[in-house]
Amino acid sequence: MVDLLLGVAKVLIGFTAHSQALIADGIHSLSDLLTDFLVLFAAKHASKCADEDHPYGHARIETVMTVILGVILILVAGGIAYEAVIRMFHPDQLLRPGWPALVVAGISIVSKEAIYHYTMSAARRLRSNLLRANAWHSRSDAISSIIVVVGVAGTMAGLDYLDAVAAVGVGLMVAKIGWDLAWHSLRELVDTGLDTEQIEAIKETIKNVHGVRGLHFLRTRRMGPDALVDVHIQVEPRLSVSEGHQVSEIVRHSIIETVDDVTDVLVHIDPENDEHARPCDGLPMRKDLLLQLQKRWQKIEGADKIDDVTLHYLHGQIHIDIQIPLSAINDLVQARHFADEISQAIQEIGAVGEVQINFFERADIVQK
Repeated sequence: MVDLLLGVAKVLIGFTAHSQALIADGIHSLSDLLTDFLVLFAAKHASKCADEDHPYGHARIETVMTVILGVILILVAGGIAYEAVIRMFHPDQLLRPGWPALVVAGISIVSKEAIYHYTMSAARRLRSNLLRANAWHSRSDAISSIIVVVGVAGTMAGLDYLDAVAAVGVGLMVAKIGWDLAWHSLRELVDTGLDTEQIEAIKETIKNVHGVRGLHFLRTRRMGPDALVDVHIQVEPRLSVSEGHQVSEIVRHSIIETVDDVTDVLVHIDPENDEHARPCDGLPMRKDLLLQLQKRWQKIEGADKIDDVTLHYLHGQIHIDIQIPLSAINDLVQARHFADEISQAIQEIGAVGEVQINFFERADIVQK
């Protein structure tokens, strides 16, 4: 309502008081009204939950609307500046504003600055870049009204060109704000990463989690007001799946709690730095490898008692841990002979690296 009343008042008083700068400022205020509706539209649709077609949600509707807002401001600014420049080259078209223009411009400064603080407060609370943009749009109107006051006062004092110069200044200011809004949002649409300070904060948070040996392939992007993070972390190669998962969950929660704006983190667990380690592509999977192993050790005494086989895909090879109960072995000599036979049979498979054979004694566990 304030934007509507101010816009209409500025344009009408600008015409009656012969102030081109005030007319330009009035158009600026009416553009605020248009962006208010853009914000309302974006707020309604961008806040929708994720669905099958939009698994990451609808937050970028707000980003697109911010781009549109920026383009509108640039076009408005171009029209304001063009009209003012034409009048400057035709002195007979220069306007001589009266004191009502000063009054309306003064009212605009106070009211638009109040709107700026109100909107910025909501933007911080809701973490909305679009609201921040609209708040600055309102403040730009307050600043442009200050320029109008200077231009009108100067023209009334006898500097005929000053009102037109002030109108050009308003146009340039509006264009700058529009460009900044559009450029920032376009960077988001092409998945530009977070700034250096935030990335360093993410790295430090990850490194401080116990169990993390290193990190690589850190990628970030924005989705409306939210920031998304993808990262590979390196853990001890022989951790269990569940412990590795637990480390990743701690990393995820730590980043979300520590770094502002981050709402989702995808953590990939690596047993080694896959930027430098030899790839394990083409190595046989468990089913095929076990078939090969069983063919090679089926004649070895005690091999049928093997309890478990754990595979570690590291450095382009498969390292094998074999678990066998002590009850399958009579003495230390037989254990050594069994280990030698098993190792020799396994090493015939080219993809295999280290072989570790563990003898264990079963313990009955009573669950209450």
